[in-house]
Amino acid sequence: MDETTRKLLNKVSTATLTTVLFKRGFRNVFLQGLSALNPDAVRVVGPAYTLRYIPAREDLDPLDAFENPEHQQRKAIEECPAGSVMVIDSRGDASAASAGNLLVTRLLTRGCAGIVTDGGFRDSPEIARLPIAAYHLRPSAPTNLIRHHAVDRQLPIACGGVSVYPGDIIVADGEGVVCIPQHLAEDVAREAMIQTMYEDWVDIKVRAGTPLPGLYPLLDEDLRNEYRAWALEASPRYA
Repeated sequence: MDETTRKLLNKVSTATLTTVLFKRGFRNVFLQGLSALNPDAVRVVGPAYTLRYIPAREDLDPLDAFENPEHQQRKAIEECPAGSVMVIDSRGDASAASAGNLLVTRLLTRGCAGIVTDGGFRDSPEIARLPIAAYHLRPSAPTNLIRHHAVDRQLPIACGGVSVYPGDIIVADGEGVVCIPQHLAEDVAREAMIQTMYEDWVDIKVRAGTPLPGLYPLLDEDLRNEYRAWALEASPRYA
């Protein structure tokens, strides 16, 4: 993802992105049920680095499992590239943690952009104070070994009911998390910015008392001409 695309995606809402993707036939791109821990660190844009959990098994997931330097979870934490978003497939199971404060802090210090799971985080009060975007279903104190076995990384996963492939672009804001297929990111970013500019103008008109018919969608010719003139002047602010 080039810097121009990242900059554009950082300015548009997940709501707008879901609409732009719907226009292209993508209906299932919003990760369901996830919320941000830190309301001051909710914006995130970055390529997905994936980690997959399957149900834990007692003979494979004792407490000393983390002593193995090849443990998939610990390898993922040390390999997730700077600027990327770690996305964890926890099967929608928040009965045990997907990760905790120390692991999320390690991602932060390595320059990673954020972490997303359809499970839960332990040490969630501490994570909520970190300047990194972190999304989950709900807090979960038990260690992940009780419920989760980290089986592989950088393969396609499911998270929040959405297929996430390594390198797909993750965008998150106060409303939630969207996954954009990597090959569409540049075009989607541009179209989303155009849509954002139009909806900003609609908001101005609605607040001034203009009724919706002919405005949203923009069907009235006089309003179209008015918008073209406004957009010409405003477009540098949306570059």
